[in-house]
Amino acid sequence: MNSISANLNIMIKASEKASKILIRDFGEIEKLQVSKKGPNDFVTNSDLRVEKIIIDELQKAKPNYSIISEENGVQVNRDKKNTWILDPIDGTVNFLHGIPHFAISIALKCEDKIISGLIFDPIKNEIFYAEKNNGAFFNNQRIRVSKKNQINDCLFVTGGKIKDKLELQYRKTGSAALDLAYVASGRYDGYFQNNLNIWDIAAGIILVEEAGGILNNIDISSHNNIKVIASSPNINAKLLEKINNF
Repeated sequence: MNSISANLNIMIKASEKASKILIRDFGEIEKLQVSKKGPNDFVTNSDLRVEKIIIDELQKAKPNYSIISEENGVQVNRDKKNTWILDPIDGTVNFLHGIPHFAISIALKCEDKIISGLIFDPIKNEIFYAEKNNGAFFNNQRIRVSKKNQINDCLFVTGGKIKDKLELQYRKTGSAALDLAYVASGRYDGYFQNNLNIWDIAAGIILVEEAGGILNNIDISSHNNIKVIASSPNINAKLLEKINNF
């Protein structure tokens, strides 16, 4: 295993602990699918439970760090310089429908830069992580963005509503965190989406950067309505040309 910082180690431990609950709850969801009541309330509780475990673990290790999270909002603590940014289940709609494509996303922001990011898919047991100037990794193997040059050979991923008919091969998978992780590992060649929240993408941003990818200019001090366009350098200009109306 490559050497990782103490903070990333804390993030990994917190996500592994929370994932046990997620995996168990996901098993329950599959049973609830067929019931009349449906799994909505159950998922909300699951989200809150997983978030609480992660926050407890992070706070045990770093009691003064501030926290931004999906369910809990912004919690400013004594250390305003360091902030955990987390999404307990990125891909909640998939989770709700019993579709095994969602992830825990945790990032650490220091002042106005993201310095560590972790995206953990508990069902596939896939862990993606990156640290500033230390590269991006998938299950301990170094990852890089795709090397393709021809846009027609590429597969892109997006989410949300798309107004125009795009002349691109693309997918919509329902998890922004995993979309970015997949761009970082070269599974997708690029990703574009509007109206994102910082907790959806914080970990993904550093993963793509550290895997050698290019992102548009993102203001990480804003928490909502963020637009992200991420890809390999080879294909970036061609992608921007295709989605300039997007």
